[in-house]
Amino acid sequence: MTNATIETNPLREGLSSARTADPCTIVIFGASGDLTERMLIPSLFALSEQRLVAPELSVLGISRRPFSDGEFRTKVKPESGNATNWDTFSRGVFYMSGDHHQEETYQRLKARLEEIDHNRGTQGNRLFYLAVAPDDFPTILGHLSQQGLLDPPSYADPEDNWVRVILEKPFGIDLASATKLNKDILRLVPESKIYRIDHYLGKETVQNILAFRFANTIFEPVWNRRYIDHIQITAAESLGVEERAGYYDHFGALKDMVQNHLLQLLALVAMEPPASALDDSVRDEKSKVFKALRIYKPEEVAENTVRAQYGPGFIDGKPVPGYLQEKNVSPESRTETYAAVRFFLDNWRWEGVPFYLRTGKRLARKVTEIAVVFKPAPLMLFGANEGDKLDPNVLVLRIGPEEGISIRFGTKIPGMTRRLRWVNMDFDYGTSFATPSPPAYARLLHDCMIGDPTLYNRGDAVELAWHVTQPILDAWAADTNPLPTYEAGREGPRQAETWMEDEGRYWRKL
Repeated sequence: MTNATIETNPLREGLSSARTADPCTIVIFGASGDLTERMLIPSLFALSEQRLVAPELSVLGISRRPFSDGEFRTKVKPESGNATNWDTFSRGVFYMSGDHHQEETYQRLKARLEEIDHNRGTQGNRLFYLAVAPDDFPTILGHLSQQGLLDPPSYADPEDNWVRVILEKPFGIDLASATKLNKDILRLVPESKIYRIDHYLGKETVQNILAFRFANTIFEPVWNRRYIDHIQITAAESLGVEERAGYYDHFGALKDMVQNHLLQLLALVAMEPPASALDDSVRDEKSKVFKALRIYKPEEVAENTVRAQYGPGFIDGKPVPGYLQEKNVSPESRTETYAAVRFFLDNWRWEGVPFYLRTGKRLARKVTEIAVVFKPAPLMLFGANEGDKLDPNVLVLRIGPEEGISIRFGTKIPGMTRRLRWVNMDFDYGTSFATPSPPAYARLLHDCMIGDPTLYNRGDAVELAWHVTQPILDAWAADTNPLPTYEAGREGPRQAETWMEDEGRYWRKL
């Protein structure tokens, strides 16, 4: 195994640095939820410690629970970080109890924001983070609009000040709801102010896909149907549904992971080179990918998909229950905990190349990766003994838990032989760089505050992703056959293995 060597050009050091965001107030609806405590406040505090946000940054949490400012600060205090820095940062963290369905809440919110602007110098810049159910998005935005809060306040310069809205996933529960949600929201807020967040797009290796493809000329010439046999995108978890059973049983693996996260990864891998990385070009190219995805007819779904549910098994040597035995799961549930889909892109670059997407819970281990499997060499010059097989080259982009990139290639075994052995050349983020990758939410929050929507989903792309997955959901809902199962702690259902083997392909081992 060989580690990559990182080279830097000292002449370019310091020419590019992350921009410090403008002063602003971030209003978090649903602030008493787990997301605020685990992700949002720690990410904002990390940005503060790196001086990537203005010292005037303020956070105002809103939910029904009756916290004081002090109680809220104690609840959301991160476990790590400098205590003195936290004391300084937390002075700008506030809380307001209120029901987001009532107009009175927004009247008080307006007064509180004006008070924060005056006392903290946040200059009328506002970011509204909606960490609530998607059905509540139009309600909240409607009330904000009625109070004039979706535009900078009258005492701020409209040319220099801004108001933006982050919408937490899921964005709709099917194509019809997502389409309606987009229409309802766009009546209140222009697309330019909307930031639909997908935390997968903030992961370092996901961002590096574009850099890897378009900054290295050795890869782009072979990034097409002539040289690539197929692509596997995997998001496997060893955990079960845990406390999310009530939510998960209404969604399942396809909606929870494939429709959003994995299709986003597919788009980044398959997209054409954007005209620029600084405007909407990246999102334009991603939308083109979604438009090119083949939409299956009802009779085509079964041959292009596999779904299953985990049964009892063992994780790390300990017994775990099956999905139907989990708390808050209906014993009659037909919700899939494993989903595999074969997608095709009907365009010039990728015609005939299958994209295999799989995700599942209670699998052998936790891993998220993209594997680009190249076509085998056309002639076997080495290792030509009977029974030998020359495997293809594989490029793997590891998204988690260890972030990095590896390439598998064949090399001659030393000595008086003509046989080959497969070796991996590995690049590991943790080994190669002195600083750890920033949290995904930190990157995305910072991008929103500086007005960069590149890593956020646009409304048309969300609807296009639902257009592709809705026929699969409909076909599965109409299917009354027994749902396949797989033993917890294994690679997944046997049906998924034979599905690939029938084409002469194999899943990468988890």
